[in-house]
Amino acid sequence: MTTTAADADASLRFPTGFLFGAATAAYQIEGAADEEGRGPSVWDTFSRTPGKVWHGDTGDVACDSYHRFRDDVALMASLGLRAYRFSVSWARVQPTGRGAINQKGLDYYRALVDELREHDIAPAATLFHWDLPQSLQDEGGWAVRSTAERFAEYAAIVAQVLGDAVERWITLNEPQVVASHGYRFGEHAPGLKDNQAATAANHHLLLAHGLAMQALRSELPAGSRVGITLDLHPVRVLGEGLADDVERARLITDAEQNGLYLEPVLHGRYPTHARPHLLPPAALVRDGDLALISQPSDFLGINYYAPVYLRPGDPEDLRIGESTSRSGVPGVVEYQPDWLARTPMGWLVDPDALRELLVHLSAEAPGLPLYVTENGCAADDYVNPAGQVNDFERVEYLHRHLHAAHQAISEGANLAGYYVWSLLDNFEWAWGYQKRFGIVFVDFGTQQRTPKASAHFYAEVARSGALPPLPAR
Repeated sequence: MTTTAADADASLRFPTGFLFGAATAAYQIEGAADEEGRGPSVWDTFSRTPGKVWHGDTGDVACDSYHRFRDDVALMASLGLRAYRFSVSWARVQPTGRGAINQKGLDYYRALVDELREHDIAPAATLFHWDLPQSLQDEGGWAVRSTAERFAEYAAIVAQVLGDAVERWITLNEPQVVASHGYRFGEHAPGLKDNQAATAANHHLLLAHGLAMQALRSELPAGSRVGITLDLHPVRVLGEGLADDVERARLITDAEQNGLYLEPVLHGRYPTHARPHLLPPAALVRDGDLALISQPSDFLGINYYAPVYLRPGDPEDLRIGESTSRSGVPGVVEYQPDWLARTPMGWLVDPDALRELLVHLSAEAPGLPLYVTENGCAADDYVNPAGQVNDFERVEYLHRHLHAAHQAISEGANLAGYYVWSLLDNFEWAWGYQKRFGIVFVDFGTQQRTPKASAHFYAEVARSGALPPLPAR
């Protein structure tokens, strides 16, 4: 299955300097949950609550990367990766989310970034990837404004220690998921089902981004780059001569899935097509909030997995592949086209929607560098008797999405890098260890790492800077 740089089609060469990297998140890989001064996070509490996570799994050990980070960095170097997106555990740096600093936690991240630099791998630090210190949640979490203020203080602390070694900083990862899954639907930590709290959390997360941008820029050296990562979902419609209600559903869905985050960050406003119950009440938005949120970013991180499709239909008589439209518009359903494959997560495989998204964003924010900060798929991986993991489905998935990214660049998208999700199989939130997203297989009993076929394929892309033909099975 191995390909070489010579096999790469010159027409599919990425621009000079394009970053090929991998991404992870602290709670999903570090383990060492109760070691060296780390405080509890909402995910410690949530995962230890019976019935919240598949099989009762927790991130207590995960990939044990806290103890094995040097081996993991060496593994990335062996694959030719030149960029690594990791996240900092707030509770490891400030056990209660405020006040006293845990020096051992900061020392760990300093050692990690130094190891990355030694191997010529560019670190990209995400300050919040969902693991809020439990003490702050006890005070209201993201539903209260003070959490955004504490976040800015924490951002400044980390910047003081890592600022000379980290060029790219991401304030937040996927605030949409935190607000919706954590506060509205209860599927993620902290497990609330409170619409009012979710709406407040949404605004305070964005405010935290703005305050952290200020704090980082006050501490970081010139040349540092600061941005945010959003999960974005292109909304596509099916059918000829679509009725007005389908277009209305498209506008609402796009506003609530994408515009609720893009518009404040890029334009300093909330979207007009979002329904009122999802917009922060006027009393919550203080003078200057939107200016803080929309201060110029140095880049935009994009996590892309799947689009949303809409078509006319009867929500009271759903057909195969249909589900109720989240827009609430009568006569419209969401649909998973039967000609598109699905991942084991049930997510549509639609690389062209990634191309469309990148081109659209570059038109909406001309000159703003874009990074795909997550893209990947779960697969039913196993180590065969020869000690190999032949995850051809993932190889094909990555090949098609990298091809779409290359096509977007050729159409004018300002795409500067791509981080595969994920480097390692890990704790996949409410799915526990049931779903494997890594390009490296992890035996969670022994912690042995086995690069999969997708890792070898991606290594060839990273080394050559070009996309080779799809390897044969």
